[in-house]
Amino acid sequence: MIFHFSYIQAIVTGLLQGITELFPVSSLGHTVLVPAWIGGSWAVFSESPTYLLVAIALHLGSAIALFIAFAPRWIVILRSTLTLKKNEPGFRVFMLLLIGTIPVGLIGIVFNDFFLKNFQKPLSAAIFLFINGLILLGAERLTSRRHVHLTTSDPDVAIVERISNGQALVIGVGQSAALFAGISRFGVTMSFGMLRGLSRSLAADFAFLLSFPVILGASLFKLPKLAHGGLSGLYGPLLVGTVVAFLATFISVKVLIKWFKTQSLRPFAFYCLLIGLISIIKFGF
Repeated sequence: MIFHFSYIQAIVTGLLQGITELFPVSSLGHTVLVPAWIGGSWAVFSESPTYLLVAIALHLGSAIALFIAFAPRWIVILRSTLTLKKNEPGFRVFMLLLIGTIPVGLIGIVFNDFFLKNFQKPLSAAIFLFINGLILLGAERLTSRRHVHLTTSDPDVAIVERISNGQALVIGVGQSAALFAGISRFGVTMSFGMLRGLSRSLAADFAFLLSFPVILGASLFKLPKLAHGGLSGLYGPLLVGTVVAFLATFISVKVLIKWFKTQSLRPFAFYCLLIGLISIIKFGF
């Protein structure tokens, strides 16, 4: 079956990926639900197995944007790691990120076919989006009266102080829930960081860092498959979609960094609950 991928579809898919990847509202959930809501040729477009490959391949644009946005931090982290300065916060943060990335990578590879089959179901995405809203709201309620004093203003030191290797592993397993369309990887990571005593700003900071290797790995894993799939020859739209995803992600990061300095997860939680519930009614009855 020939996969038709127009420039308009590439731009819209890139915008969806870039805007929703780091907002705690699930990019994959929106990638499933938006075409289903639009219907017609868009619904048919999203039902192709190649559509998932395209949606994940566009993560490359988001990964590049994330690295650029946090380039100074990554330079410090990578320098400490490559020079094996084990006592420096940068090296220890790298190890936390590595531990948090391995579980989701392994689970994604082992259960790839299972998640692929469940990806294209709007009702499933709607249910998990509703659950995502409950996770965000729960994190806010459980931490609303908690005041944890941090001994430093250095974000890397604060992350190392509050998150152990074992907890990073738990976060990695928790991130695997985001393989279900509707659960936000960023939302799960940030919620756990808040529960561990990080401020919203620092929890978001850790979630941004942890998102990069997962997003990059997912895109690089899927890109070779596109060369042999139904998208062969349609690299123009794919490139445009990747550029759009890059720009949208970069702007989203800047907006969210400012947002979480003073604002909470509640608006995103209520959004997920509302859209999830309406979509459950739409596609379940």
